[in-house]
Amino acid sequence: MNKKAIVTGCPGQDASYLCESLLGKGYEVYGVQRRCTRENNFMNFCESNSSFHSVTMDICDASGVTDLVHSIQPDEYYNLAAMSHVGQSFKEPLTTVMTDGYAIAAVLEAIRQHSPKTKFYQASTSELYGKVEDGTILNEESLFVPRSPYGAAKLYAHNMVNIYREAYGIFGCCGILFNHESPRRGKEFVTRKITDGIAGIKLGLKDKLKMGNIDAVRDWGHARDYVEAMHLMLQQDTPDDFVIATGKTATVKEAIQYVCGLADLDFDNVYEINEKYMRPAEVPYLCGDASKAKKVLNWTTSYDWKSLLKEMYESDLETLSGVVYNTMDASKERFF
Repeated sequence: MNKKAIVTGCPGQDASYLCESLLGKGYEVYGVQRRCTRENNFMNFCESNSSFHSVTMDICDASGVTDLVHSIQPDEYYNLAAMSHVGQSFKEPLTTVMTDGYAIAAVLEAIRQHSPKTKFYQASTSELYGKVEDGTILNEESLFVPRSPYGAAKLYAHNMVNIYREAYGIFGCCGILFNHESPRRGKEFVTRKITDGIAGIKLGLKDKLKMGNIDAVRDWGHARDYVEAMHLMLQQDTPDDFVIATGKTATVKEAIQYVCGLADLDFDNVYEINEKYMRPAEVPYLCGDASKAKKVLNWTTSYDWKSLLKEMYESDLETLSGVVYNTMDASKERFF
């Protein structure tokens, strides 16, 4: 029989790539998403596959999670759902605690009681580390001192996975994923804001790229690579936690300058600071050491930050070019 997997966080970036990957590996996939009236085509490939089953549910509904785990008895459960925007977590701390903390305790308890052989993956984050000295390379043993409601809630979930692993023998793994992006990334996240914004300026749809702190240093990889690491973790004989990162960094400013170069635009004519995008407590530097994942999981990354941003910019340019073309067509029709 095919393996069964539950994936939460559909139709988000990570979940859409993971569902596609699992279906390609022959899994029966149950993709969980909250009720939403907006159309999102990231899951089109999955929804046309007879082995994909869409489940509408809020992961904070413990009874719903318990019923799902009990009825499906999944081989693997990937928790990718989250209130994942760090800046927004300062504005919605209670929602963040519920979605990124409480909900994970609920699913772990459901697995313990109703499907103890299920292997569980928790999406942890580099935001667990908080403020570190520039140049510090972070691994699984580095100290966690989060500086946001998002990081704090994720640390609770991370610790709960470790507790259930040690206390009850649950096969639980945490992937400490550093920033991972793609053309499917939401436009409120910095990399997509850059590529979509500069593509819009290139096409005359926007005037400026308005940003907050551009001195922050980040380790950026591609979500498609990172979901493969998630799957590899649950194929091991022993559960463990792994840092997933490229080990290469760039500042937000360097990212903007690089995409400006792709668009043949001048950085000074594109960028404009906007204080409303500044965080109350910034994490200035994050760089990960994925040596353990490379050795134990045999995981590799196929993108660096430049090839990632190039793919994202070209995707946004193509999408927005279609908007311009359709607008021009509509304008022409008014004259006939």
